Amino acid sequence: MARTSFIKEVNWKLLFSALGLMVISLLTIAGCETQSIPDDTVSSGSYLMTLLSSSKVLGQLRWQILGVFSFFILAKFDYHHLREWTWFLYLFAVIALVGLFFVEPIANVHRWYRIPFLGMSIQPAEYAKLIAVMAMAWYLEHNKHASSRFSVAVGLFIIAFPIFFLIFKQPDLGGALVFIPMVAAVMRFGQIHPGIQKALSIVSIIALSFVSLIFMGVLDHDQMRPVATRYVKEYQYERLSPKGYHQSACQTSISIGGVWGRGLSGAQYCRGGWLPEATTDAIFAAWTEMFGLVGAIVVLGLYAILLNESLNAALVAKDSFGQLLAAGIAVYLAAHVIVNIGMVSGVLPMTGVPLPLLSYGGSSVLANMAALGVLQSIYSRRFLF
Repeated sequence: MARTSFIKEVNWKLLFSALGLMVISLLTIAGCETQSIPDDTVSSGSYLMTLLSSSKVLGQLRWQILGVFSFFILAKFDYHHLREWTWFLYLFAVIALVGLFFVEPIANVHRWYRIPFLGMSIQPAEYAKLIAVMAMAWYLEHNKHASSRFSVAVGLFIIAFPIFFLIFKQPDLGGALVFIPMVAAVMRFGQIHPGIQKALSIVSIIALSFVSLIFMGVLDHDQMRPVATRYVKEYQYERLSPKGYHQSACQTSISIGGVWGRGLSGAQYCRGGWLPEATTDAIFAAWTEMFGLVGAIVVLGLYAILLNESLNAALVAKDSFGQLLAAGIAVYLAAHVIVNIGMVSGVLPMTGVPLPLLSYGGSSVLANMAALGVLQSIYSRRFLF
């Protein structure tokens, strides 16, 4: 079937929801930066322009522009050709993750590469998770007639485990945990043996229940410390404390916002520096302080559209590679949204998971927009055979 024009093929709901979230990101980052702006400027007519010209906002804007550019490049690129690059990219991702342990750590963790001449840092884990989904999709497509065999499931875990382990050892517990539902989604769409899927679900539920019981105070936090710290770092375990300051600060910021919020200039809690990681992990709390329940509903609505259209790409894909790839990407986005909003709302422990397209950070924005570009490529080719 002949291709229509690219403009007609674009999923505008997907694109506009992403752009809307990026605009909200800039506004929130700007509002959190006002502690460095003189009071007389805050009350002037040039207030908003002053905020948006801050170095942090402009830095995020540059990454967003690169992200939009990558979206259109990958949207035009035929996703079928990704098969040819899969194992080269997978090997590159593993090498990049291993290489982090041979460079100087940033903030005592091995997550970023500094690029001095560009004045920025790159976090390879964000791209590695997406590349792992691509590799699993390639593998299951080539084994689709034997997907129910135990050996195929073992092969899938062999592909997923190096990425999971290397992210976990950075240490990045949150990044490793969101990898689990991605694997589960690929297994589900890849029709892996139901017994194996059930076993993975049971293990995941047990682990999640254990974490939840500690976080809710049912299991004593101090008594469980010797057991838990055999597997995670001390500071990671502290995030499971039901009395953690970071989470309490997030809930305070959200409650201050009320229904309508305090506005960009009135978010005193965020502006005063009392909300830790206000532009990264806790950006949803900062936005809600500024624009209240109404603002939170707007963000959740945009995410609902984004995730619905992402899943739609998986449902309309005409080949197993596209279906598996789209499903993995959709769950990748959904897991980040659920975990981040859950942790700032007090439902889940703080794990350092960025909120897609909102949290400050170039690697996350670029990886998210590249992923959406792949989804658009799959969506555009839904009528081609």
